[in-house]
Amino acid sequence: MRKVMWAPWRGEYVGGKREPGCIFCPPEGPLPDEERLILYRSDKVLVIMNKFPYTTGHLLIAPKSHIGELEKLPEDELLAMMKMCQEAIKILKEVLKPHGFNAGFNLGKVAGAGYPEHLHLQLVPRWEGDLNFLAVLDDVHLISQHLLTLYRKLFPYFQELKI
Repeated sequence: MRKVMWAPWRGEYVGGKREPGCIFCPPEGPLPDEERLILYRSDKVLVIMNKFPYTTGHLLIAPKSHIGELEKLPEDELLAMMKMCQEAIKILKEVLKPHGFNAGFNLGKVAGAGYPEHLHLQLVPRWEGDLNFLAVLDDVHLISQHLLTLYRKLFPYFQELKI
């Protein structure tokens, strides 16, 4: 007998539904940052929770500039992204206690970038044994915590940063 694990929130992603505009260039108002899952924003960098995460705590770190190529990014924004990556790792270690991380860029559509026109770094917490049978059998990822619950845990930590 075949068993089904329902994950209805993935339907938007699988169905190709994309929010209008660039998720890394959100307009001011009317949606609050919590609804957009924005943890941090400054004049150089933005941190947003991935709405379709690989694992709990999957973050996206983007420069303020709407640039798709790493080699064209201004040095101050590149430095701000890397400093934010360091700080985000510290926060995730404290809050989620992962055993490791994957951090990197998907540069260009063919490399898997969901928003190739706006560079962003993917920060994915990892736990020993987190590649479970679900991912092996059918590319299913188990997310252990609701996005807004995790957002509310992480948000205060990011508000203390000045990058």
